[in-house]
Amino acid sequence: MIEESIRKAIREMVGGSKGPPVAFLEPAGDRGLFGPESMSWEIHADFMSMMIGGISSLILQALHPGALGGVWDHSTFREDLKGRLGRTAFFIAATTYGPVSMAESIIAKVNQIHQKVQGIDEYGKPYSATDPHLLAWVHSTETSSFLSSYLTHKNRNISIRQEDQYFDEMTLLAAKLGTPGLPKTKIETLHLIRQYKSELHYGERAKSIVQLLDHFPASLPTKPFVKLITEAGFANLPDWAFAFIERKKPSALQRVAINTAVAMIAKPVRMALKDGVAAHSHRRIDGKG
Repeated sequence: MIEESIRKAIREMVGGSKGPPVAFLEPAGDRGLFGPESMSWEIHADFMSMMIGGISSLILQALHPGALGGVWDHSTFREDLKGRLGRTAFFIAATTYGPVSMAESIIAKVNQIHQKVQGIDEYGKPYSATDPHLLAWVHSTETSSFLSSYLTHKNRNISIRQEDQYFDEMTLLAAKLGTPGLPKTKIETLHLIRQYKSELHYGERAKSIVQLLDHFPASLPTKPFVKLITEAGFANLPDWAFAFIERKKPSALQRVAINTAVAMIAKPVRMALKDGVAAHSHRRIDGKG
């Protein structure tokens, strides 16, 4: 009963079907782009920390007018936030755990869509979704947000070598999406992100996105769960970002309260999702689909 309620709350937040992810069971033995020994499989398997990291990455991406322009002009993000998060979640699942054909197919689809996404941003500058500079911002803020959330809410004890391995693996995905040559270590990735700070703005569009996340649409029964995820997403931002979005950094006490609440709800969430995409993909590789 509790597990089904949790699954319902997650579906309400990011969409998704009610059934098991059987598409990830075939073809037998297919290791996908990364394989089960990868850090990508390890980090992306924890849906709780991935949801939190996804919120913080959206906030960061909204601070770049060029990156936000494509979302603002060419998507239904503002009217269908859940749909956007659901599509992003599926993209991550397919490229991380899916067989090679599934991963390559969705990457090709995204690249095809990006070819049509161009325009003028809020400040009168042209943007294009195929611009490697913008793609690097989106990719770097996403991967760093996912790792930060994983370290906070799942496992603080992975090594620097394993952290760097994650960024190294994810450069494969970045290259397939049109951004080759990205940093392969954590410290280099964080340095790259800081280089964008002079390009960031907290304009009316970014403010509306932050407000939308602040008031994430949710039914009454799921509102506490959704509110916790979004609060944790804000807390997961790098310290420098709070000045941009005109908020105080969470105090140590506030962080403890958020992290404690996440830890409490994470246990039943993980139990509810124990037979999810990662588990199905392991069966595919083991030939037990």
